[in-house]
Amino acid sequence: MDSASHLPGLRHSYEGEPLLESGMAADPVTQFALWFADAVGAGLPEPNAMVVATSSAGGRPSARTVLLKGFDERGFVFFTNYESRKGRDLGENPRACLLFPWHPIRRQVRVEGSVVRLPREDSSAYFHSRPYGSRIGAWASRQSAVVESREQLDVRFRELAERWPQDPPLPDFWGGFRVVPAEVEFWQGQTDRMHDRLRYRRTGGTWTLERLAP
Repeated sequence: MDSASHLPGLRHSYEGEPLLESGMAADPVTQFALWFADAVGAGLPEPNAMVVATSSAGGRPSARTVLLKGFDERGFVFFTNYESRKGRDLGENPRACLLFPWHPIRRQVRVEGSVVRLPREDSSAYFHSRPYGSRIGAWASRQSAVVESREQLDVRFRELAERWPQDPPLPDFWGGFRVVPAEVEFWQGQTDRMHDRLRYRRTGGTWTLERLAP
């Protein structure tokens, strides 16, 4: 390896109680709720920020940060423009991986699973709960499309605000996705790079918990 590629000084030491199978919940959603509450309680900025990784039908990967907007036993929900790159990817290849990078508390969660669109009524309910400006922005931005300038976006925003001064409707091209988990891994940093990795894997209608080598 070329010495110029080294990053001297960027070493991290993890210390704390081990993550043991005996202390884990029976299912990953319950365990995620516990860890999410810990992330919120620790004061992490935007603990619901997650990296969403997708792939096109041809196998071209892509990743971006999106905000988690809800979760339950059915899966993990986020909203986006269906015509964006991630929307197109999920239309071609409805699988995704989510990553919650909670570095300050030496934890991360990774979720893999299939992806389904939310019913339109669910997307509408969430859309109309958003601030007015965010709703106009959803119309104004053809997400991932090339635009000539910032001014072009601002002009489009003003035009739509004039068109709908109070209550813009839900766009046909915007809505929610749910990631239905097949695997959920909980990672916790430990000393000497002997990190704890516990993975829930769906087997039929039940969850199997197994430890992975760090």
